[in-house]
Amino acid sequence: MLLAIDVGNTNIVLGIFAGHELKCHWRVASDRQKTADEYGLILRQLAHYQGLDLKEIQGVALASVVPTLTQVLTEMITSQLGRQPLVIGPGVKTGMPIRFENPREVGADRIVNGVAVYELYGGPAIVVDFGTATTFDAISEQGEYLGGAIAPGIGIATDALFARAAKLPRVELVRPPRLIGKNTVACMQAGIMYGFIGQVEGIITRMQAEMGGRAIVVATGGLAGLIGPEVNCIDRVDPMLTLEGLRIVYERNT
Repeated sequence: MLLAIDVGNTNIVLGIFAGHELKCHWRVASDRQKTADEYGLILRQLAHYQGLDLKEIQGVALASVVPTLTQVLTEMITSQLGRQPLVIGPGVKTGMPIRFENPREVGADRIVNGVAVYELYGGPAIVVDFGTATTFDAISEQGEYLGGAIAPGIGIATDALFARAAKLPRVELVRPPRLIGKNTVACMQAGIMYGFIGQVEGIITRMQAEMGGRAIVVATGGLAGLIGPEVNCIDRVDPMLTLEGLRIVYERNT
């Protein structure tokens, strides 16, 4: 079995594959204060709940955008599983040419998403990852990583609104029944949701134009299930895209 770990600024997503099948997956908070032992205990508890034996894990693939947690989780994997993880970064064979001014600047999760979308859906393609930030990544018809765009995530944007406007309450992120709200909460939900949806649609439309035509658009990330179905130009919602990419990259390196 393969343990795939995607470390983001807000959440850590873990998945266990048996061959190409994702047997189970979990999402835990990214806590920079936790030690390797604490993360090891969390992993063992999650595996025990699913009836899995961690001794059956033969490999680990790790993509991280949080350097401090990369070190902690690498230590956890080494001590708890007796394995050396494949950490996605420079020198790892992905099979995807990076057409970026400085390839080392591209986040590991963005590369892994690109690998997965091209392998699973073909190209040209655009990946929209709804996480702490919202990232847009363009993949050519030949399977090249072309670049993309980074925007504040909907969580960051709404937190800023609540923090800076004294009279505005914190509201649930749901789509209101209509754009013209009849109370403060409905007005905020309309502005937040439809404003964010408009931003995503606008960036995708312009990105497709720069790519010379139609590209398949796949949404992933923790908020993909909330936002993805509301965006007209998103073709597929695949919350496990990053884990699939980790599996593919691991197989290409073993």
